[in-house]
Amino acid sequence: MKDQVMKLLTAKKLVVSGEIIKVAINSNLSLDEFLVLIYFDNSFNNNFDIELVSKVLGLDVNKAMEAFNSLMVKGLVSLESVKDIENRLNEVVKLDGTYRLIMDSSIEESKSIVKEDIFRTFEKELGRTMSPMELELINGWLISGTSEELILGALREAVYNGVSNFRYIDKIIYEWEKKGFKTMDEVNSYIKNRYNEKSKDKVVSKKEQEISDYDWLDG
Repeated sequence: MKDQVMKLLTAKKLVVSGEIIKVAINSNLSLDEFLVLIYFDNSFNNNFDIELVSKVLGLDVNKAMEAFNSLMVKGLVSLESVKDIENRLNEVVKLDGTYRLIMDSSIEESKSIVKEDIFRTFEKELGRTMSPMELELINGWLISGTSEELILGALREAVYNGVSNFRYIDKIIYEWEKKGFKTMDEVNSYIKNRYNEKSKDKVVSKKEQEISDYDWLDG
């Protein structure tokens, strides 16, 4: 078996992506299952022909079929009947389950990167290391669906006002979400409109027109 695999890989007939390898590891695939999976990942038409799979991979037909059935049970591949241009039905292998796992994994990795970046930004803006409770609070904002943009906007609003208290930041976020804000552009537009309304009958100084001076806990 090892000689067959080595011959197969050194022949460079199949391309093995790092993402497929991650799926194989996370799904605890056997060697036969892994080979069958990368075969169909490399196939152009994905027509189901277990004898061809067996020949290309150097596997016994029964073992190749057993590996394919196991991949189906694990939700990594599926079989669909598709009509060709001559209206004949062909069984085609779909790897939607595999690609969905890859996509979900990529999303989780990107979320992890976002979290690391936002944590570093908080510590940089506050000039200190955050406590475990503060880290959990940021996680709570993200999990509840608050955008990173609003969270960082509230942080900078608090820092500008000389407040590093997370309760203050949380209240700002609460006020913004209560008003339905999704982006900082919406926040800034709201503040500008409020100042414009207040300045209709009086001259407002340049300092009073500063957006960052808006008191969210009193306005």
